[in-house]
Amino acid sequence: MSQDELAQAIREDGREHGEPNDCAKRNVQRWESGAVRMPRKIYIRSLERVTGLPIEALGFAIPVPNARTAERTSANGHEPVQGEAVIMGAETALGGAVPMSKHNDHGTMSGIWLSRYEYHSSGREADFTGEHFVVIIQHRNKLTVRSLPEASSNPDSPLTMDLTVDGNVVTGSWREETARDGYYAGAVYHGALQLLVEPTGRKMTGKWVGFGKDFDVNTGPWELIFKDASTSKATMEQYSHRP
Repeated sequence: MSQDELAQAIREDGREHGEPNDCAKRNVQRWESGAVRMPRKIYIRSLERVTGLPIEALGFAIPVPNARTAERTSANGHEPVQGEAVIMGAETALGGAVPMSKHNDHGTMSGIWLSRYEYHSSGREADFTGEHFVVIIQHRNKLTVRSLPEASSNPDSPLTMDLTVDGNVVTGSWREETARDGYYAGAVYHGALQLLVEPTGRKMTGKWVGFGKDFDVNTGPWELIFKDASTSKATMEQYSHRP
């Protein structure tokens, strides 16, 4: 994409998901040049959806402990670009100071995890398991979960989750786009999810709930198993394959 095309795609994604933004070519230029080290929340989710990658994999700085943020007013007096903040030394953006403090006994949950859930197919009268290698990025008590490219048991079925941590309880939503050439022919499924973090901090287990094709409510087990604490590009490439 050109810078104009990327800015347009981010605006369209924001409108589609009820999070309108004013992304312009100038925003993209500042991200690419490094003048802005981290976009604000209004852009982050759209950037991840448009590119299919977590924000950390796009080259942005992750939050720094005890950091402070400042709106940028340049030396020549120019006003800051709408919706952006600038890193100055150990400063971070994301709408305010975002210390990576512990939210439970396990500290940050960022890393590579194996996601595994079970579901019943009424059309095939059988039970199946869906698996994805996912990258989790933690911002305060929020977990952004995105499946890695080519890392699902059902090819071309990207999975996303937006979760909130409260002690050892993790709650949120999930969304999966099935493969267009697969059994479900590109159908999009979504629902809710609640997990309990085990004492080791290396596994989360719980249940999912979602609607079936006949508008019935289905449920089943779901677990996330820790694999690697690194979220570097090399590590993500290492797990970009079918589980």
